[in-house]
Amino acid sequence: MPQPGSATVRSRVRIPLTFPDGYRAEAEVFTFHGLADGAEHLAMALGTVPDGGTPLVRLHSECLTGDVFGSDRCDCGPQLRESVELISKAGGYLLYLRQEGRGIGLYNKLDAYALQDSGLDTYDANTALGLPEDGRDYTAAAQMLAALGIGGTGGTDGTGGIDGTGGTRGIDLLSNNPDKAAQLAGLGVTVRRRVPTGVHLSASNVRYLTAKVERTGHSIELSRLVG
Repeated sequence: MPQPGSATVRSRVRIPLTFPDGYRAEAEVFTFHGLADGAEHLAMALGTVPDGGTPLVRLHSECLTGDVFGSDRCDCGPQLRESVELISKAGGYLLYLRQEGRGIGLYNKLDAYALQDSGLDTYDANTALGLPEDGRDYTAAAQMLAALGIGGTGGTDGTGGIDGTGGTRGIDLLSNNPDKAAQLAGLGVTVRRRVPTGVHLSASNVRYLTAKVERTGHSIELSRLVG
């Protein structure tokens, strides 16, 4: 896979986070110039990576219905909440990627929901609309990691890390999705290991999670929860 061009850090600002359950975290949020898709993706630095440690990184695709409104049709909101806490403890980054509906957009995602209500799974609903099962490309994510000096390539300050620390030579990827790890590796990011998230099961998302396991090989341990 061709390696992405370089991006640079545009700004950084501290934002205190408070979740509906009362959990709080302090994030340093980075914006970027030069991302391949031109979208306004964010990187959130959370916690502190120990000296010689490997940062824990999550690529979280935007989900308005799950992240903001608390929809039970997916597991996105609980994954976001869990990821912030895990990364805050381990030290690392959450990349918040503007890829609503696995890259098909909000309105198309809602149209796909209507087709799911008629019996299609989350992937077949997309293709029935003439859209890809998963349209996400993680080139911008690789650029963001490079600009921050983590994952195997140098940062924008010329010393390898965003603060002149030399950067890191790999990441631990917080994800159930093997495609994220494969795409990042193809883009020059060293993924040392993939760390699964928890299983956030509800009566409304069991078909969705089952499709992710059966259709695209997500590492979600449903068998012990679904009879």
